[in-house]
Amino acid sequence: MTLTSNFDDDSLRLDGSLLSSHVDPKQVDSMQADVDAVIEKIHSRSGAGSDYLGWLDPAEMLDDRELVRIRETAKRLREETDCLVVIGIGGSYLGSRACFEALTPPGSNPDRLRYAGTNMSPRYQTDLLSSLESQNFAINVISKSGTTTEPGIAFRILRNELEGRIGADDASKRIVATTDRRKGALRELADSRGWETFIVPDDVGGRYSVLTPVGLFPLAYAGIDIDALVGGATECSIACRGGNTERNPARLYAMLRHLLYKSGLSMELLTSFEPRLGQLIEWWKQLYGESEGKDGTGLFPAGTVYSRDLHSLGQWVQEGARILFETFIGIDNGEPSLTVPKSTDEKSADGLDYLEGMELAAINRLAQEATRVAHFDGGCPNMGLYIPKLDAYHLGVLIYFFEYACAISGYLNGINPFNQPGVEVYKKKMFALLGKPGFEDDGKALRERLGLE
Repeated sequence: MTLTSNFDDDSLRLDGSLLSSHVDPKQVDSMQADVDAVIEKIHSRSGAGSDYLGWLDPAEMLDDRELVRIRETAKRLREETDCLVVIGIGGSYLGSRACFEALTPPGSNPDRLRYAGTNMSPRYQTDLLSSLESQNFAINVISKSGTTTEPGIAFRILRNELEGRIGADDASKRIVATTDRRKGALRELADSRGWETFIVPDDVGGRYSVLTPVGLFPLAYAGIDIDALVGGATECSIACRGGNTERNPARLYAMLRHLLYKSGLSMELLTSFEPRLGQLIEWWKQLYGESEGKDGTGLFPAGTVYSRDLHSLGQWVQEGARILFETFIGIDNGEPSLTVPKSTDEKSADGLDYLEGMELAAINRLAQEATRVAHFDGGCPNMGLYIPKLDAYHLGVLIYFFEYACAISGYLNGINPFNQPGVEVYKKKMFALLGKPGFEDDGKALRERLGLE
């Protein structure tokens, strides 16, 4: 077989031809039975973490009535307010932000969605409050428990600001909580205050939750076509069940990543020549980092945006330590039409006359392919993922593609791809230093260790 694959509807294709220095097609053939077993494990829900496979069928994650309620609530708040502050961390915000920044249409308000709860920087919080002084804002707080420190602090600050402006009763009409169905501090508070609520499904982890109300409500508020987004993911979920590697790019991507890892490479660099995919790369980093980085295994997921980063990290990628491979996300068509104009100087000095009249989209695509070849020749194997255009449908395809391939990759590495026990370690150390009840003894020992006593 060749190291290429595309879905039958051409909604996504994978070109692995520039991996030939590290992967032999015969190795892919030899893995087929192992991958068949992994896919059977996924769909029979018999593997580790199988109680978090609710994302497998995007169309089944929420019913039509819930979608209607999402649209209606988003429409009401959009008409009443200037912006929505989305409070969450990790999977509670990365997916919606990735889609918002990729799909925000020209001429729309780029500040329609704001984000909080991702850090505890006093400068960030005060600047956000300052920027909201002249804005009528709503809040969407996203947390299963309601006790996560970073979003909890942000919510307390922003709720206090909103209630101080318009009163607690009116503020309650502008607060939406996306949380657990039955339990948790945020659920109890939302029920007592009468806030609108949406559900974080019990069987969907945060990093897989973009196609649940976690991501869909803020995107609906922003005017994104959530039906097309879910539709693309749904079609991709059907295509991913196929066992023909040449017609299932998600299957091949997982296999190639595994073979590259086993060949001694330790890092995957996801990149694109399209800046509005920068936040999608951030979402991908969490998806693969939390899913695979455990038990001393896993590729380190890193991200860049070219051409910008070719002038900062490009030298390292071209000639540095040979420990990584790259995956490029390319867009075949559908980009705005803009041509390089004729110089207004009588004698141009910029050396760009040869590009006059050429579409910038074509120049960008060729720059990407030139970079792929240059990095391959320098010893950095790479592959390309190509979608026909960047719209809600094809972004849904890309999101599900990465999710499904991530599940396969994790099981191929012999780990549970749906838990994240290591994330809890920093929280316990932080609670100890901050003096949270129940952590006092640990806090004293840790302060002594750090010389803070």
